[in-house]
Amino acid sequence: MTAPTTRVSEGIAPTIASLFRDGLPLRMTAYDGSSAGPEDAEFTLDLVSERALSYLMTAPGDLGLARAYVTDELQLHGAHPGDPYPLLQILLNHTSFKRPTPSELIQIVRTLGVSHLKPPPPPPQEHLPSWRHKLEGLRGLARWGRHSQVRDADAIHHHYDVSNTFYEYVLGPSMTYTCAVFPTEDSTLEEAQANKYDLICRKLDLKPGQRLLDLGCGWGGMVRHAARHYGVRAIGVTLSREQASWAAQRIKEEGLDDLAEVRFSDYRDLSERDFDAVSSIGLTEHIGVKNYPSYFGFIHDRLKPGGRLLNHCITRSDNVARASAGAFIDRYVFPDGEITGSGTIVAAAEDAGLEVQHHENIRVHYAKTLAGWNRNLVEHWDECVAEAGLGTAKVWGLYMAGSRIAFERNDIQLHHVLATKTTDGVSGYPLRPDFGV
Repeated sequence: MTAPTTRVSEGIAPTIASLFRDGLPLRMTAYDGSSAGPEDAEFTLDLVSERALSYLMTAPGDLGLARAYVTDELQLHGAHPGDPYPLLQILLNHTSFKRPTPSELIQIVRTLGVSHLKPPPPPPQEHLPSWRHKLEGLRGLARWGRHSQVRDADAIHHHYDVSNTFYEYVLGPSMTYTCAVFPTEDSTLEEAQANKYDLICRKLDLKPGQRLLDLGCGWGGMVRHAARHYGVRAIGVTLSREQASWAAQRIKEEGLDDLAEVRFSDYRDLSERDFDAVSSIGLTEHIGVKNYPSYFGFIHDRLKPGGRLLNHCITRSDNVARASAGAFIDRYVFPDGEITGSGTIVAAAEDAGLEVQHHENIRVHYAKTLAGWNRNLVEHWDECVAEAGLGTAKVWGLYMAGSRIAFERNDIQLHHVLATKTTDGVSGYPLRPDFGV
């Protein structure tokens, strides 16, 4: 007996629906007049053009969907573009795709049209793929190699220099683009971000007069909190010129000039040493796993004996999966981003001579943080679109909602790793942690 084959229905929407193992959980309509899925579905995806179909056929998976959605060739009805979480939750939690046989694939391509296998130009929000950078490197532009200083600066510019005004709308007054720590279920996003900074300060055991180095400091939230509340002399470095400019102005407005400083600089160019503490909040994802030895070695060299490191980083739930953040994230959100398991981070820190003292997973807090950012984007949708454009605003709504689901499903996590520069067996760490919860 031969294995049964899946009959591909005529029309674009039914053909796409045939790829869903358990049926399409929402309504789909297409420009050819076809439709599929429950008529009373809460959500509808409308494929409005041939270009949208070409995006889906030439980049199957999240990248093709993102291209069609960002260009508004694939339209969503029933959920706000600033927070497509409800629709994504249905797609990611209640569907599975089946791999068509070669004969089925041929039939699908014939039904949808061979002409749609020619890829359209990607949207302007899309960053160069890795293979393009590799090709440029082969052409002699070695300075553009993966995680070179030039290429890292380009990646950070792509992501963080969208617009300070745009980020003010999305992130809120704290201007903090990293996971918050919610002291209670009912805490506001601003309360949780302040609590996060304070927890890190306590983990680092900061005292007045000490010196803090904050790597990848963003808009200076950690630098300003530590200077204002703990009296430390803090230096922050960022590869985003826009962030550095915003942070410098805020430091001046808050009267912290004598204690806080934010530099537009690669951390690898920093010459100062003998810091009492180093905080790295959301930088490790950008540096590349192969660079962990030099990264943690740099931190070890910059700390004084007994100094502390707090590394705050998105991680995977295992140490086996490939470190890539995925095609959509790599092209639209974090170019060259790499995410690995917390065990890999702990091992790299220890191999660099640091003694890991405390290790904490706070992934559920990131799901709550992302929900807060989506709410802000929805509330200020018109302003965000006016500031950055519809495509960019849709990218952020899609990214944050999808990431929220990933944290909720334990696909990715967020870890704090606290370590000391232990010298001659002396770490300065107490018998039991004294930083509370």
